[in-house]
Amino acid sequence: MKSYDTLSEAISTLQANGYTYNLNMCPKHIECNSLKLKLHPEDFDVDEMHRFEGMSSTDDNSVLYAISSKNGIKGLLVDAYGVYAENISEAMRKKLK
Repeated sequence: MKSYDTLSEAISTLQANGYTYNLNMCPKHIECNSLKLKLHPEDFDVDEMHRFEGMSSTDDNSVLYAISSKNGIKGLLVDAYGVYAENISEAMRKKLK
């Protein structure tokens, strides 16, 4: 798996590789608002995960997930990690580990 220096570099490269949808974290699933689609943990795989730490502040810590669904949808999910991470279900936590 390739490593990236910045979040924007990772997003650009992964989008060029087909991860074109924006995904959002919810407590028990992820959503693709543009497709009005909910993906539960059993519906998707995490193909890649990349962590980025802010240079000046821990508030800037983020994680990027490249996700593919069982029905062929590929997208990106950006979330905080550490103390600012979303409150998610145990099934989601295991899937995104």
